[in-house]
Amino acid sequence: MSLANKVLAVNNDLPIRTGAPVHSGKVRSVYWLNESDSARLIAQRGYDVAADAPLAIMVISDRISAFECIWHGEGGMNGVPGKGAALNAISNHWFDSFRSQGLADSHILEVPHPLVWIVQKARPVMIEAIARQYITGSMWRSYAKGEREFCGIEIPDGLEKDQKLPELLITPSTKGILEGIPGVPAVDDVNITRGNIEANYQAFHFNNLTDVDLYEKLLKDGFDLISAKLATLDQVFVDTKFEFGYVTDKLGQEKLIYMDEVGTPDSSRIWDGPAWRDGRVVENSKESFRQLLLKHFPDPDILLNKARMEERTALARDNALPEEVLMQVSATYTDIAEKITGKPISLSQNPKAEIIDVLKNEYGLIS
Repeated sequence: MSLANKVLAVNNDLPIRTGAPVHSGKVRSVYWLNESDSARLIAQRGYDVAADAPLAIMVISDRISAFECIWHGEGGMNGVPGKGAALNAISNHWFDSFRSQGLADSHILEVPHPLVWIVQKARPVMIEAIARQYITGSMWRSYAKGEREFCGIEIPDGLEKDQKLPELLITPSTKGILEGIPGVPAVDDVNITRGNIEANYQAFHFNNLTDVDLYEKLLKDGFDLISAKLATLDQVFVDTKFEFGYVTDKLGQEKLIYMDEVGTPDSSRIWDGPAWRDGRVVENSKESFRQLLLKHFPDPDILLNKARMEERTALARDNALPEEVLMQVSATYTDIAEKITGKPISLSQNPKAEIIDVLKNEYGLIS
């Protein structure tokens, strides 16, 4: 079987019985189950959720995006083999670790297939927060231009590129367009301060001010847990994105949880420890793919200059990347996943058929 058949590129056309239209994101598609199937699974599987909680099947693809474009390879390989399974395995590992260490639960209820989560519907906090331990990427570019205040936090002069920050820096931004918040533009992904959040906690969908403190504690504790574990693997945890939401358990208690994904090569930067000590940055994250693209094409300005977006879109559409390039990216994802989880990442032979089979025979969700 060809590598192309082992890639799940299209993940929004599965014959899963639903109660609402399928929601497709950059990487994951969400199939909202009808009330009957949700209630049946809650009863049959013993999930710790309210009896009438809405459930969904979340299916991750192997697609890869960078510079706001989706990229593909030769031979019909429209994604990176093993990427989706690696991302899910890493998130599962960290969410399980958070739970076992008494931090908080996540939205994931069960993992029926490496590319599939069964999740409960959460009411999201309208914030994406990046926790940064090193100054690099966009933050370094702003710092090099003279900026010293990031989301209301002052950082000192004299820092060097890729240097460790004096303390963990949390840079929150809006999740979606939020209107009517004083001092916060109604624009998606605009930086905000802790003061903005505290003064308008209800607008960001926090239940109370105390939960703002809890959100920040869960963020810092989660980051520290991942950083400490990666250090034992001789990996440097540079930064990562956190998202939170609220769910209700079977006793009717609402609680703040981790959601989306965390500590993955897509949502984080992870550097190789030995190379770092040798004065080099070797990315074990999606950043390595971005750097690979910049070297692959003769005019990297197309990828970096937003004014050339039309050319960039054509570049991604009209250029199939060599198979060895996508397999190099595959190795980055699967190798770091295997280090973190201690388990092999196996490539599905026919992922779509496997998903349909398990959801039909074990969960009764295929008509």
